[in-house]
Amino acid sequence: MALFKRRTVGKPGEWFYCLEHKKVEEGPECPAKDRFGPYASREEAEHAMQTAQERNLEWDTDPKWHETPRTDDTPD
Repeated sequence: MALFKRRTVGKPGEWFYCLEHKKVEEGPECPAKDRFGPYASREEAEHAMQTAQERNLEWDTDPKWHETPRTDDTPD
């Protein structure tokens, strides 16, 4: 007998974006490795790729993550 039951159906109102099928799903239909979410609404899930792109751009340009080498002209 299995100790843990695998959850195949999500909670009502949980929305996901499947990266493999490029579609919005209510509840996790696809494996976790293939989806973004959960999102509070279908509309948020529909914009998952745009949100990810915006966050990636923010992180790529965040000076805390990209320290530039110091030069003699840089003030302490």
